Order: sequence, then C-alpha cells, then structure tokens
Amino acid sequence: MADVKILGAGLAGCEAALWLTEQGHTVDLYEQKPHAYSPAHKQQGFAELVCSNSLKSDRLDSAAGLLKEEMRRLGSHLLPIAAQCSVAAGGALAVDRNEFSRLVTEAVEQCPNITIHRQEVTEIAPHEGITLVATGPLTQGALADSINQLTGGQKLSFYDAAAPIVIGESLDMEKVFAASRWGKGDADYLNCPFDKEGYEAFYEALISAERAPLHDFDGDGEVTVYEGCMPVEIMAKRGPDTLRFGPLKPVGLTDPNTGRRPWANVQLRRENQEGTLFNLVGFQTNLKFGEQKRVFQMIPGLENAEFARYGVMHRNTFLNSPMLLNDTLNLKEYPNVYFAGQITGFEGYMESAACGLLAARAIHARLTQKPLQKLPTNCMTGALLHYITQENKDFQPMGANMGLLPPLETRIKDKRQRYAEIANRALEALEQAIHEN
Repeated sequence: MADVKILGAGLAGCEAALWLTEQGHTVDLYEQKPHAYSPAHKQQGFAELVCSNSLKSDRLDSAAGLLKEEMRRLGSHLLPIAAQCSVAAGGALAVDRNEFSRLVTEAVEQCPNITIHRQEVTEIAPHEGITLVATGPLTQGALADSINQLTGGQKLSFYDAAAPIVIGESLDMEKVFAASRWGKGDADYLNCPFDKEGYEAFYEALISAERAPLHDFDGDGEVTVYEGCMPVEIMAKRGPDTLRFGPLKPVGLTDPNTGRRPWANVQLRRENQEGTLFNLVGFQTNLKFGEQKRVFQMIPGLENAEFARYGVMHRNTFLNSPMLLNDTLNLKEYPNVYFAGQITGFEGYMESAACGLLAARAIHARLTQKPLQKLPTNCMTGALLHYITQENKDFQPMGANMGLLPPLETRIKDKRQRYAEIANRALEALEQAIHEN
C-alpha cells in the first residue's frame, strides 16, 4: 500500500504526486480516463487543459506572475514542464496544450514511486490511509455522492451565477459612502449612488450587453438557476424599475454628497475580513468579461475599478471549504481525507496546481511527523489558502489577485510599481517561512 492515494490526474493531482515522490513518498494515482470522462475532458493524457492554453501573466508585478514565482520556490514540477512547451503570448505563459499534457503524463509515468491506476473510484474510505481528492470542479456520479456523504451535504453543485469582486483600493471614495440602510449596523456596506440620468444610461447598457455562452459541458444554454442567483441582466429585462425595487433599492439611504436619497443604489459587501475586496451585491451575471468591465464601470465610484474576479455562470462543484477544511486542506471531521485543486475553491489552472503543492506539503509534514511551515497571508499562496479556510458565509471560488494581499503601509499611486512592491514583500515573507525551520 502506497503512502498516499491521490484521486485525479489533473494539474493538482499531478503536482502533488510529483512533489510527494520527490520527498521519498510512494503514491497510488487514480485516473478514470479513458474508462470514463467528465463532460469537459476529451483526451487520455494527464493535466488536460480544457478552456484555454493560457496560464496567465508571468510578470512578477501581477497576481498570476507572483503566484507562479511562489510555486517555483515551493518546488513546482509543472511550471518547468510548462516552460518546455510554451508558445509566444507576450507577457503571459501560454503552452501547447497537447504537448503540455504529454510531458506531464510522461513525467508521472516515468516516476518509479508513482503507481498509476487507470480506473474510476466511486467511494472514499476515510479510515484507510491518507487520500487526496483532486478530481476537479466537474466531479460527478458515485464519487460525488461519496463526497457528499462525508461532508454532510455541504458540497455545492448547481448552475450558479456569481457576482464580480472589485479591489477596494481602486474605488473612488469621494463618490462611494459607507452606510447601512436606516442607519442599522455599523455601516457594513459601501454604497454607490445613482442619479436618475446615470441609472437610466446604466440600465440601457446592461440590458443590451452581450452575454457569455455557456460551455458545452455546462448544458445547452437553457438552464434553470435559483431565483436568488438570477443574473442581474436577466432580472433587469423584467422592467426598468425591477432593480430599483430589488438589489439596487435606495430606501433607507442618504447620499452625503447631495443630502438626498439616491435614485438607485449599488451596495458593495466585504468579501474578506481585511476589507481589501468587495462583492457587488445582487450582481450575479453571465455577461462577457469585457462587457462587465464596460457596463459595471458606469456605476458611480467604480469608474476605475479593478476586478479581482469577474462574474461567472457555470456548473460548480466545490466544497464549502471554510466550513469543512482545516488550513492543512484535510476534512475537519475526517483528517485522513485531503482535498486539492478547483474542488476546494482555488479557481484557475495555476491556482489548482498551487493547491496541489500546498496539500502535498501538509501531507508530507503529516507523514514525517514534522511541523508544517505555515505560509504567511501576505504571499499569494498563503492568502489563497487563508481565503478558502476562513469563515465566509457567502463563499465562492477565487483565483489569484492582488486584492487578497494586505495593502502596503505607504500608498504608491502607480499600480505597476505598487504591485511590484507587494510582490517583493510576498517573496521575502515566503522565503522566511520556507527557511525558518
């Protein structure tokens, strides 16, 4: 019996398997292809990239670039492989998808401490050694049922329309004001007040904006969403006052700049405890990303907003990680069962691989009975892990973004320079954490 059983040979599973074997551990890696395929996957190889060949920016002054550099320092095996099959993409890291999958598969197959099992796993045995579940956001069937049983039904799986998230530092605070309706609470929300003319222009732009097509593995485009997750552009088409009497209702609010109640009002809710990220309340959407930027920057105070995450609509299968997982990525109730990848709420290809690295580090510490070096929350890997395991009643998946990191003590106006300083601080903190023991 191997030291670790890993379910899923996607980016998270392969990254974890290769890292663990480098530390001297043995791995049983289970991959259901070619006997069974998810609705998204078509090829037999491991680490199959489905939606894009882009692994995002490689610049250190970007969130995606910082994440990659942290992964390199943590011992990533997939990033050197990606470099071998990269294609020209400006400042981004893009790969030949087929070649990337082929090289990752080859690396895993040639590793003597990894035993590959090409078979479907339908059940998790929580008391029979360490299991790492890295089966992705389209986990389905009997395995999904088994996960649901282990987690007490706290797994989410439905067509979900998620709202965009903006970075707090990018808001125009001369237009935005903090207040709760009728003065209740502690001014928990930021408010973006519309006048009549501004709202009508915004409304027309919203109902005419172009929606994103659903992926073919998400359905035929005619899906049912919960009323509470109704995309804002669909709700708006019910009539020009629907939003004003719904999520954009201005009642109980007074704009301090005018002394009057706004014609309509967009509320922003804290997305994290630090207050660096804000969710657009009621703005679940399926608009194309470019359309979201164009239309939502018409909201007062959001003219120069930086989006940490655009709204999306797709079938999601992910854990309620803040409720279920320790910061070592194992279940609180069943500590032998670990999770990694997009099923945890790490959103994105490189984020998924990074989560595999984090889970592997935790498992290695467990197997060797050595203390785990906790990563600080001012580096990207530590911040992502903190995000998915801190209390969050409105938890949604999140990718790497600078809004997850605490701001600098001294404000730097130039964004590129500011992000470069934040990245340098992150790498210094990461190096200190890695070498402190």
